[in-house]
Amino acid sequence: MLKRWLRTLFAALMATFAFVTPHAFAAAPAQPVLAKIHATPALWTVRGPKGTAYLFGSIHILPPNMEWHTPKIAAALKASDTFVFEIPMDDSTKTRIADFVRDNAFLPKDQSLPSLLNDETRKDYRNALTLTHVSPDQLVDKRPWFAALVLDVSYMGQRHLSPDAGVDRQVYDEALAVGGKSFRALETPEEQFRLLMPDDRALEVKEFDASLKEILKDKGVVGDMIDAWASGDMKTLGHVMNDDLKSDPKMEKALFADRNAKWVNKIAAMLNENHTYFITVGAGHLAGPKGVPAMLRARGFQVDEVLNLR
Repeated sequence: MLKRWLRTLFAALMATFAFVTPHAFAAAPAQPVLAKIHATPALWTVRGPKGTAYLFGSIHILPPNMEWHTPKIAAALKASDTFVFEIPMDDSTKTRIADFVRDNAFLPKDQSLPSLLNDETRKDYRNALTLTHVSPDQLVDKRPWFAALVLDVSYMGQRHLSPDAGVDRQVYDEALAVGGKSFRALETPEEQFRLLMPDDRALEVKEFDASLKEILKDKGVVGDMIDAWASGDMKTLGHVMNDDLKSDPKMEKALFADRNAKWVNKIAAMLNENHTYFITVGAGHLAGPKGVPAMLRARGFQVDEVLNLR
């Protein structure tokens, strides 16, 4: 699930920066007018020698009627002078994504995506195209890792989920609108893209097949994840997002453990500066004994979960 949600992060960014064609979301059914869903997601404070950080978990694509601005979160946003995201959220990311897609998303001229697939996977692929309303012409010359991104974002659109409602985008836009804030990032777009792009083509096709099956046999896991995040239930959220990685220690290390450790090193350095940070990262990275809050606490920092009630 964590790898799928990493794909969804980039699908959301690509939709925001117009690298997924407009019909990927336009093809979704018209969204009904819905009452607000009032969420109370988890929030932590971390105190260092000089700085203070708020840690907030992001869901990258949400229903547009999800309202998560509790008084505690609003106060933390207002108090923060420096906003930190997994990757840069400004227009520089648009250029970097465009360059990366140009160099890494296309198959050689003598190959097509269907030609890489066996009969069973080709059938799943056709069914996924029908379900998501993505044109086969849009993907025929694309590598499997990129095609999975496009299919995921279109499927989320069918579920009435929007990248514009994602936490990262909302936090960034709000901080930008206030003015006077500074911004930092924990990784580069290229580093994250490469996590989705195996060097081995056979493995890439295998992961594409798995992504098709996730879409076609969706059992409401995305909804379960959003529900757990919205209620601040980090234990359930950690299980939903990360349990499937336990069967693949190499992937868990690359997608989760190694990145969390690098982020903790960077956050520890930030806390030696006289700033108040609002740090927004994927919610799965904050859950459990290997999550960022637990790792910072193990490093000797004071880490407190905020009682985030309305």
